[in-house]
Parts: sequence; C-alpha cells; structure tokens
Amino acid sequence: MSNAATDVVITGIGIVTSLGIGREAHEKLLTGTAPIKPVVDNSWEPHYAAHPLPEIDWSEQIPRRGDQRQMENWQRLGVFAAGLALDDAGLKDNEEACATMDLIVAAGGGERDISVDTLIVEESRKVNDREVMLNEKLMTELRPTLFLAQLSNLLAGNISIVHKVTGSSRTLMGEEGAGISAFETARARIAAGQSTHCLVGGALSAARADLLLMTESSGVADDRQGNAEDPSSVAPNGVVFGSAGAFLVLESRDHAEARGATIYATLDEVEGDRGSREEGKLEERLSRLADRVAADAGSVELVISGAAGEPVMAAREENWLKERFSAARLRRQAIAFGHGVEAQFPLAIALGAIAVSAGAPIARFSAEGEKEMPAAPKTALVTALGFQRGEGMARLSKAG
Repeated sequence: MSNAATDVVITGIGIVTSLGIGREAHEKLLTGTAPIKPVVDNSWEPHYAAHPLPEIDWSEQIPRRGDQRQMENWQRLGVFAAGLALDDAGLKDNEEACATMDLIVAAGGGERDISVDTLIVEESRKVNDREVMLNEKLMTELRPTLFLAQLSNLLAGNISIVHKVTGSSRTLMGEEGAGISAFETARARIAAGQSTHCLVGGALSAARADLLLMTESSGVADDRQGNAEDPSSVAPNGVVFGSAGAFLVLESRDHAEARGATIYATLDEVEGDRGSREEGKLEERLSRLADRVAADAGSVELVISGAAGEPVMAAREENWLKERFSAARLRRQAIAFGHGVEAQFPLAIALGAIAVSAGAPIARFSAEGEKEMPAAPKTALVTALGFQRGEGMARLSKAG
C-alpha cells in the first residue's frame, strides 16, 4: 500500500502526435467508437512511410521568432509539448513553481548532416578498410558548429529559456531506454521526497533520412514499395517512425492537492531493463518487470504496448502480454502513432493517463487483432520495447 504523501501523480499532459495537438484532442480520439485511423505520409521518401507532424503554430508556445529559428523540429516539438503540459497543469504562469520545477528530458543526438552521411555510405561501397575511411571523413567533412547545434541537452536548455523551468535539469540519451529512465528517475525522486514536481518527456520528428538509414542497416525498416500511393492502407511490416512530443507534469500528491490541481492518474510504478533477447530471455525479463510494477493479471484492464514494430520482437511481446494479461484489452501504440524512439515511453504514459482519466472505453488502435473494451479502464499497464534494445513498464491507476 502506497503512502499518499509520496504518491506520484500526473497533473499535466502535453501531447502532440500525427493525430492531433493537446490532451483534449487525444482524449476525444481515444474515446471514439471507431478504430483510430493512422495518418501516414511518404511524400518525403516514396517507399518508406512516417507518421508526420500535424500543422503547428509554434508561436502558441514559443512566442519569439528568434527562439523558433535556432531550434530544429525535434527541439521545437519538445518545447511546444512541454508548454502544453505546463498549461494543462495550470503552472505556465506560476513563476515560483517553474523556478523550482525539476526537468528531465529524453533526447536523441539531434538531426544529422545528411550529405555527409550519404558521402560516407557511398564511399564505404568502394573501400575495404571502412574504419580508416570513416575516421578520415569525420575529421574532414563535419563542421565543428554542427555539434553545437546538435547538443542533446539543448532541448532542456530551450525549455528552461522559453518556459522558465529552472530547477534541476537532466538530459538522458539512449534511444527508447532514455524515455524509460527519464520517468523511472522522475518518479523515484518524487517518491523519495527529493522532488515535489517535475516536467519530464521527450520528442521525435520522424520523417528523417538518418532514422531510415538506422532501421535499414538494422534490417527492421518498413518498406512500402508497391504501396507507395497509399501507405496507410497496409499494415506495417517493420518499424515506422512516428512524430511525437510528449511531456508530463509529475507531482507528489501532497504538492498537487495543496495547490488544488486536477489529478489525471497515479503513476504507481515505473521499471526499466535491458539485456539479451535470445530465446525465452526477453519473456523472462518482461515477467520480472511486471512483477516489479506489481502488475498481476487481475489488476490490469488496459495494456498499451509500446513495442517498436520490429515484427519478431513485437510478436513475442504480444504473445507474452496475451498470456500474462488475458483479460486485459491490448492496444498497439505503434500501429496508430508510429514509433517515437525517445518519445515512445513518454507518449505511452501520456496515453495511459488519458485513458484512465477519460471515464469511457478506449477505442481500438487497430481494426485488426484488438477487442472492444467493455467499460472504462481504471488501471493501465504501458510498455516500451526498443527495436534493438531496452524494455520498460509502468502501471497507472485512476486518481482516487
């Protein structure tokens, strides 16, 4: 039994996906009666799809044009989603609260110099000693200023500058694991009394050739060749990246109640792990994570799977979920929203919080392989499964 004084609750949800902007838009989407229809675009690369950014007026959360110009899209998206979360929590104009608010960001390495990447790929086809060639190109082709623009902690810096969130700041890298660790850290700090309120999340802008290069070289890309005219008409057969910005305000229950905040959900537990995915080992690790978040079969009504979409691993996780949580309704996040890498777990937690607070059954994320919900869920388990490594789970419950 948790102590109410150290309960960790969600009081602000800032969310942007290809399907809309803001908590209210996504609550309407999640409580609809029809299966969610994904928005998929391949105009940037005919044979490869991505879930694109929606139309965004950046000035709604980033008023100064100068601030907007010096950010890349993934940074703008993160700053925008962070502002939405602060607005939703009623803290945007509370200078004292923002000045003492901790900030934890899951960030990638930024967008890359595509011309240099292309040059290296082309040159690697012509030489045998690729390591020597790679070192030469890195020393001669990359601009020193590129690294200044790509620093991962610039997202946290821009959030601090634009939204005046100036408490402690942490930036975590490591693909899906960064998003898992960000929430694991934030929840642990608040539960331990080391923090009272925290802004935590991540962002990804998906239609990028460097991401495609990463999945192609790993053999897990979704190739839409032959379906280029309507990429949303076919089920994905690999990882399809999804643009997403997801930031949440976490607070101790005492802190939230003292200021009269609306509490959307309790973040009961968060756990992460990584390791071998050889036969049986992934399933053993998932079972350990479920045990650690105290997710027994009878206590979970909704499961939001954050599996990346790599077919073999996604199928293994789904089979395990159906065996462990046979009575719960499964929703596959990557089908409807794409895979958000660092933002995948933050997005899953945001969707889970909306789901348990909405007071209505949650729509199917796919017309195939998912069952209707008989009633509004009061508990949710969300997962993350990186396309190469990293697993995480969180249990959420309706605010009591």
